[in-house]
Amino acid sequence: MFEELHANRTVQLGLGLVMGIAFGFFLQTGGVTDYNIIIAQLLLTDFTVVKVMLSAVLVGMIGVYLMKGRGMVRLHTKTGSVGSTVVGGLIFGAGFAILGYCPGTVAGAVGQGALDALFGGVVGILLGTGIYAAIYPALQKRVLGLGTFSSDTIPAMLHVNPWAVLLPLAVLILALFWVLESLGL
Repeated sequence: MFEELHANRTVQLGLGLVMGIAFGFFLQTGGVTDYNIIIAQLLLTDFTVVKVMLSAVLVGMIGVYLMKGRGMVRLHTKTGSVGSTVVGGLIFGAGFAILGYCPGTVAGAVGQGALDALFGGVVGILLGTGIYAAIYPALQKRVLGLGTFSSDTIPAMLHVNPWAVLLPLAVLILALFWVLESLGL
């Protein structure tokens, strides 16, 4: 069944659209498309963004491994490199520092009518993409491949059942939620 869905491009595009709309809805509902909430997170005075992201990590990691255990999905991990991680982090961080939005929150903010996100964020994303495309050949030769690392997941690297990593991590995330709520953050 899932192979048929995966092979059907129209269904894939439709699912992508529906999931994108749902993602934007949940970002907006969670408050993380609000510039003031994002800035408060950067100032460490409001941890709404951290709570939303940790909620996504918690639900996602458990959901993916439950589906994997039932044969519904396969993991397709990719090798990475320190060079590409640093370049990506610098690009992401520069855009975030200049505008106060990440790409996902820019889309959600545009959807709710934030003109700063539309003109600063969308234009910034397009300009940044163009600049990156122009310098990509040089980066690929000199930087992006530096310090490659394995595509293994943490459970695979440790040679343990995935739940031996997921369950303690879930408990840690829930404990962090409790601490943040106890501190009123």
